[in-house]
Amino acid sequence: MNQHLRSDPIPFIDVASQRRRLGASLDAAVKRVLDHCQFVNGPEVAALEAQLAAYCGAKHVIGCASGTDALLMVLMAKNVGPGDAVLCPSFTFIATASPAARTGATPVYVDVDEATFNMSPESLKRGIATARKAGLKPVAVIPVDLFGQPADHAPIAAIARGEGLFVLDDAAQALGATYRNQRLGALGDATATSFFPAKPLGVYGDGGAVFTDDDELAAIMRSLRVHGEGRDKYDCVRIGLNGRMDAIQAAVLIEKLKIFPDEIVARDRIARRYSAALADVATVPRVAAGSTSVWAQYTLRLEAGRRDGLAAALRQQGIPTAIYYAKPVHVQEAYKRFPVAEGGLAVSERLADEVISLPMHAYLDEPTQDRIIGAVRRALGA
Repeated sequence: MNQHLRSDPIPFIDVASQRRRLGASLDAAVKRVLDHCQFVNGPEVAALEAQLAAYCGAKHVIGCASGTDALLMVLMAKNVGPGDAVLCPSFTFIATASPAARTGATPVYVDVDEATFNMSPESLKRGIATARKAGLKPVAVIPVDLFGQPADHAPIAAIARGEGLFVLDDAAQALGATYRNQRLGALGDATATSFFPAKPLGVYGDGGAVFTDDDELAAIMRSLRVHGEGRDKYDCVRIGLNGRMDAIQAAVLIEKLKIFPDEIVARDRIARRYSAALADVATVPRVAAGSTSVWAQYTLRLEAGRRDGLAAALRQQGIPTAIYYAKPVHVQEAYKRFPVAEGGLAVSERLADEVISLPMHAYLDEPTQDRIIGAVRRALGA
């Protein structure tokens, strides 16, 4: 039977192959936690924080329960609240905007760049003007390093400095990527990331972390993640949340971090093969000069109206796809009441109709990838 007729399913993200690679070392790491029974903020959490700080070049790392909590803790630590505006892209997952809304602040949506899908500095300027016209005080900007590629941080930081804004980098999809030879985690005033299982560096549950060089900010966030405790857990000095990290998840990440650099190389090799084979039938991702990507997703862009046919054709052959994001944040029911930058969000709205992501993980072998490539090319009439 010809290879293109095979229908055995391909995983979109292959966590099982990584699990087999880690094998006994992962079992032993989890067993150590089960043996000492310090399950919440146990010693593995502090060890992981130190290793992540060394990896990214940040002075402080604060592990927490999720990427959403990581973003929220930073905004809480900066006393963001009612009357404040937080600038964020609309072409992202809802968790970028939701922490701002939860503090009582107002998310103000800005558009993204046509080529990289990351925050547009020009739209950011318009968003700041929109916020002020609405009587809001712009206090923070949250650029997102979408699909594994860093946002264009230098011009965003320059705008933020000029306007007196705090920069909180949402690197939930891009830990390990570099911008101008610097790993994410040491850019901006603070960086938040997620360890959700589907991330390039993911746990077997949920988890997150904040990176910062600011001593005072780090101390406040360590308090916030444990209900706002002071010197004693029965003497809370601020309103906090239950954002502590699970020690088992920290133990898992310690083992995964050991192979993470190899996995990034593999992801990049796979992305390059995809792009070389598909550039003549679709718009393939473009990594900006001076940046590297960890390829959290490999996302094609098609002419409007072609995406559903491609997804259906691949599904019939056991090849999964995903759409990030079919609805930008600014059109979702709970969030559409918040302001949109002057000039609108035309790029975000077009992308929502045109993008489709193919299977991407470090264990995608060449025969399987060739099967995917062949199926895509046939479906697109190549």
